[in-house]
Amino acid sequence: MTDFSRRDLARGAALTALSYSRILGANDRVRMGYIGLGNRGAQVHDAFLEFGDAETVAICDLRDDYLDLATKKSRATPKRYADYRALIGDNNIDAVMIATPDHWHAIMMIDACNAGKDVYVEKPLSLTVFEGRKMVEAAERTKRVVQVGTQRRSSKMIAEAVDYARSGELGQVTVARCYDIQNEWPNGIGNLPDENPPTDEMWDRWLGPAPKIPYNRNRAFYKFRWFYNYSGGQLTNFGVHLVDTLRRCLQLESPRKVTAIGGHWVIKDNREIPDTLEVMWEYDGPTLITFTQINGNAAPGNLQGAEMELRGTKGTMYIHENRWEVVPERFTDKLKPANTPLDRTLGRAYSSTKKTATTTIGGKGSAYADIEHARNFLDCVKSRAKCNADILTGHISTSATLIGNIAHKTETMLKWDAKAERFTNNQAANRLLHYPYRAPYKLG
Repeated sequence: MTDFSRRDLARGAALTALSYSRILGANDRVRMGYIGLGNRGAQVHDAFLEFGDAETVAICDLRDDYLDLATKKSRATPKRYADYRALIGDNNIDAVMIATPDHWHAIMMIDACNAGKDVYVEKPLSLTVFEGRKMVEAAERTKRVVQVGTQRRSSKMIAEAVDYARSGELGQVTVARCYDIQNEWPNGIGNLPDENPPTDEMWDRWLGPAPKIPYNRNRAFYKFRWFYNYSGGQLTNFGVHLVDTLRRCLQLESPRKVTAIGGHWVIKDNREIPDTLEVMWEYDGPTLITFTQINGNAAPGNLQGAEMELRGTKGTMYIHENRWEVVPERFTDKLKPANTPLDRTLGRAYSSTKKTATTTIGGKGSAYADIEHARNFLDCVKSRAKCNADILTGHISTSATLIGNIAHKTETMLKWDAKAERFTNNQAANRLLHYPYRAPYKLG
């Protein structure tokens, strides 16, 4: 299912459960500025438009067609900007939404905080671990309210699954798995040649702090996610949602080890990110969390085809996009001498009685909660409370995926010091925790 159809379904479900007055006094409104109004930015804008206390004051994008669409959807005509700095400097704006390519998030978010704006910043929070830490520091220093766009943090269904996972009914969870599986074979995003950009100025401004290279349509707009200069690939784009949810279920913070293997093996396109990838993190618990990316085969990754699974000694939890279910584990309450020839050959011993740890239990709903996430941000802007996906939470989850990419690039098992945010066994890997920005760009 595409991101568009998933979110359309989620939006329809959320609208039946949410309502909010569209007639509010000026003092009750949060004056919003939106930076980046393409695919994801348009979806987040739609979520805020559900609420009368979210006033679209200003919009910013390099593409006029995106600005035109955002203007048509808005209840009043917003100011239009091509330069995000002008929007951030607008004194009529209370809060900023950032849904640009990942390599722009840190600069824009820190600039917005320094300008006194609260910020809703899309996931993944940052392109590098160093950026993420600077973003946390900026939010704390300026006392800004920040919501990271891991909207599963505002999903009622996910919250119910989290509560059950924390209840102890699963037993000890030693393995939790998540999946990004689809078949893009054979051509993927295609193998387009370099060409002249729409304008040199637009391409230069789109690249921002990233290295200056020839224009290629696959590197711009939605498909930037397949290139490391602008994104961490599907591991950070989609995997951060899943790793964040598993961390939440298991009450885990940062991993202590990470390793990864895979490559661009089967899809005939000009992507840089792998089409086949397996990442494994070791957390305290001890618990292994794994992320599996398969882009050349769409067969389910587990028995239920769920995007996440938690395997405990007493049961397995499967978390889908629209439901969760716990299947009880069958286990022996006592061993018995092997009876059959096959049992004796394999050295197996079974009890004559099987027990179940719990009855099958589950819940329904939607993992996608764009509208609820927007509502939470607006409420926190007013109350100054911590958001459901606060900046530090977003940084910890994003960092886990980012160091997964570093493990893959260095072909090593890395030991992670979460307090220092450094690897303890590989200095070459530490050099990948950030990159030199192209002049004149720098973190504010």
